[in-house]
Amino acid sequence: MLPRHTYVRTMDLFTTAPKPPLAELIRPKTIDEVVGQRHLLGPGKPLRLAYEAGKLHSFILWGPPGVGKTTLGRLAASATNSNFIAVSAVLAGVKDIRQAIEDAQNSLDRDGKSTVLFVDEIHRFNKAQQDALLPHVESGLLTLVGGTTEHPGIEVNSALLSRAQVYTLTPFSSDELQQLHDRALPHLQGVTFSADALDLLKGFADGDGRRFLNLLEQVAAAAKGAGIAEADLEFTKNSTSPSLRRFDKGGDAHYELISALHKSVRGSNVDASLYWLARMLEGGADGRYLARRLVRMAIEDIGLADPRWRWPKRRCTCASRPRAMPSTTPGTRCRPSSRRTARARCPCTCAMRRPS
Repeated sequence: MLPRHTYVRTMDLFTTAPKPPLAELIRPKTIDEVVGQRHLLGPGKPLRLAYEAGKLHSFILWGPPGVGKTTLGRLAASATNSNFIAVSAVLAGVKDIRQAIEDAQNSLDRDGKSTVLFVDEIHRFNKAQQDALLPHVESGLLTLVGGTTEHPGIEVNSALLSRAQVYTLTPFSSDELQQLHDRALPHLQGVTFSADALDLLKGFADGDGRRFLNLLEQVAAAAKGAGIAEADLEFTKNSTSPSLRRFDKGGDAHYELISALHKSVRGSNVDASLYWLARMLEGGADGRYLARRLVRMAIEDIGLADPRWRWPKRRCTCASRPRAMPSTTPGTRCRPSSRRTARARCPCTCAMRRPS
């Protein structure tokens, strides 16, 4: 009897199996079929060595959506011939964890098989739920594989982190998305894509393999319905809409992007400064927040080298003038920079906090 948390679903004679989406249809069945993540799965790399040895350790996969966290979790069980239990931290509670532990013990007693427990979005578990896993990961009853889009050092208990290795997954490159396209081609109903159309979809995907495959499937279905054998750039534009760039209001992506904007201004790169500013605005960042950050850059990164530059920047913080931000970002970049203001603030702050 399969554990109730597995992805396998029993069917009877009167149940119609749903047609799987393209991303599920071509999901890798072996390590060699996995696209990307060569820093973990290439020859001599940590996950490759663990999978080939058939002896897995607990680990947490940290990365953006659509880069293969669930796939690697499933392959962890098949590579070691282990029982596989999957739970979603969004829906599961302590009761579900206890049930998974009971199923794991039954599997060990009955078949002598160890269990790989895959917890999707593990950062959604609270402290009590994460603590419930500790003794069973410690004893070896469970090999924990967690998937998260948030920084594990912030969202996962330190006690659990000490028992699990953290591996970072990266978004797919253009060449890796091309490999996904080549693999999906036999399933696209005979529809092909021009080079320009593929480049457009790669840009819309923003490194997300699942999103890229969904777009391929969507355009291929539209082309098939229109009787078109090759989807060109114009047809692809008409049958899709630009996807929102990866961004979150208070998570990792937010701080990564604002850090990139800061570093671009500090490095005197006009094009990069405008790119990261536009990317945050396109992703839905609050324009007033960005205006305040530009004022801070003007004070901290330019500072006393040109004190007058702060005042035009302050006028741009008005929420009714969001279009002023792109026009002032290159100006901030081109000013002579001085860090004296920021450096002076540190000893002053330390002096105020020092006990009298």
